[in-house]
Amino acid sequence: MNIIGKKYLFKAPVEKVWRSLVDPKIINKWGGGPAKMSDKKDVKFALWGGEIYGKNIEIVKNTKLVQNWYGGKWKEPSIVTFVLTKKGKDTVLDFVQRNVPDEEAKDVDEGWDDYYFGPMKEYLEKTS
Repeated sequence: MNIIGKKYLFKAPVEKVWRSLVDPKIINKWGGGPAKMSDKKDVKFALWGGEIYGKNIEIVKNTKLVQNWYGGKWKEPSIVTFVLTKKGKDTVLDFVQRNVPDEEAKDVDEGWDDYYFGPMKEYLEKTS
């Protein structure tokens, strides 16, 4: 099993970055939809119409989101952690995904940039 770690700088306020992680209407706008998502603990979620799914396991509003993630036919979840830090008017997002199946690690790693954080950053910076 692998660990993926990333750091992004968003030219957007922390509250906007937070909403782009937990508000299904905004997730749909940057491309992760159709999405079912919540900012409540123990609530199940689904992105890309259910291709990715799991459950929120820790929520600290505007600061930290921890989720169980399943992709495809994974036997056990990976643990995804998003930590947001305000930096002036911008937001730093630290990201870690633990327990990524070895055979999918490269694709999952690239997928975060190509399909998740890249489009999210582009959307947020256009609308901020």
